[in-house]
Amino acid sequence: MEQNVRPFGLRDKAGYMFGDFGNDFTFILSSMFLLKFYTDVMGVPAGVVGIMMMAARVVDAVTDVAMGQIVDRTKPTERGKFVIWIRRMCGPVAVASFLMYASWFAHMPLGFKIFWMFFTYILWGSVCYTGINIPYGSMASAISGNPSDRAQLSNWRTIGASLAGTVIGVVMPLVVYYQDENGNNVLSGTRMMIAALVCSIGAVICYLICYAMTTERVKVEQTTSQFRVSELLSGIVHNRALIGIIVSSICMILAQMTLTNMTTYLFPNFYGNIRAQSLSGLAGTVITLICASFTVPLSAKLGRKELGIAAALFGAAVLFVTNFLKLQNAYVFVVFYTFAYVGIAIFSLITWAMITDVIDDAQVHDGRRSDGTIYSVYSFARKVGQAASSGVAGLLLSIIGYSQATAFEPSVVNGIYHITCLAPAVGFVLLALSLAFLYPLDRKKVQENARILVEKENEAK
Repeated sequence: MEQNVRPFGLRDKAGYMFGDFGNDFTFILSSMFLLKFYTDVMGVPAGVVGIMMMAARVVDAVTDVAMGQIVDRTKPTERGKFVIWIRRMCGPVAVASFLMYASWFAHMPLGFKIFWMFFTYILWGSVCYTGINIPYGSMASAISGNPSDRAQLSNWRTIGASLAGTVIGVVMPLVVYYQDENGNNVLSGTRMMIAALVCSIGAVICYLICYAMTTERVKVEQTTSQFRVSELLSGIVHNRALIGIIVSSICMILAQMTLTNMTTYLFPNFYGNIRAQSLSGLAGTVITLICASFTVPLSAKLGRKELGIAAALFGAAVLFVTNFLKLQNAYVFVVFYTFAYVGIAIFSLITWAMITDVIDDAQVHDGRRSDGTIYSVYSFARKVGQAASSGVAGLLLSIIGYSQATAFEPSVVNGIYHITCLAPAVGFVLLALSLAFLYPLDRKKVQENARILVEKENEAK
């Protein structure tokens, strides 16, 4: 923003990391436990939960674009244009997340529980989470204009998500389950509610750290032109890079969230082993941190697109083999899960840098920066992927006959195993295909766009 601002460095990277730490305290919580909470604690059919998650995306189609426009039209302050929204929205998103896990309504009529589920999920995901996630994601392009710096921000963002995933995936399975009189591991509504409260408090703390530590350096002017839906749709249709990253991200989240969603059923129901579930969460974090150590230099050498394709094909191959072997030992499954997670980790580490590449590409073509609008469309796509994964998981669970009464029957738990392996494997294959044939920004094109924008900036001085 100002000429004497401190240079980009570790403080920005750590601060940006805490932002996604806060995001995923509520996002990963809902991805891993919301379906399980409503089927096992609230007694709502899995298919209804899946339909609710997909139906909420209709609301997101409006709120995501609206928030993108609000962000683009926000007048820059001394702190910047994007970071101010983190302070404004951190409280509402935390409260809305907590309300989704209202175990005190477990004995209410089914109709009321479905209403509460719809109301709180839309309040959290379509309104509050949108209000903080879109400016947070858009902020990356304002923290630095250097593609290498943005790649590092993408890396650190994924590390933040992994830390939240560690808390939720490793610690929570050990505290939110109890054994019933038959020795089955059952989710506790009260413990889940308390865990959600702790996650909400943690989210607020992380958001405030992000607000305090990050600095916007690239001045992004306030958008004043009239918004036209037709122009937005036309821009999306004619932006091949945006279409490519949207489709790719939907496929990646379908793979990632279906895998993590289903582990909350696989380990307690198929294996009867909660400790292995906790270990799988830790394994995902460890493999992400290992991949973070080499992903930035490797993507600089090979290209982000090219690296993403290789990672997706590797993940798919591991899961197809895992399904074929029908592993009976929970800890052996964790080993295969860890290798499959390499595909998720690598694409997650590069995907946020890829969206800034898309923003740059759009600026090269039309001469305008629309960080908030483009990121809002991308954010909507990620929510579609999340809903699709939960919806697919919910519908597939309904197809195999899963309910509170049948949760531990042999045919049902065998079906859980196959869903856990095959659904994310298909997502990986679709991810590789979409990157190969839809996404045009290979290493050479990204470098060319960066050179053009630097030349334009120098000419404007």
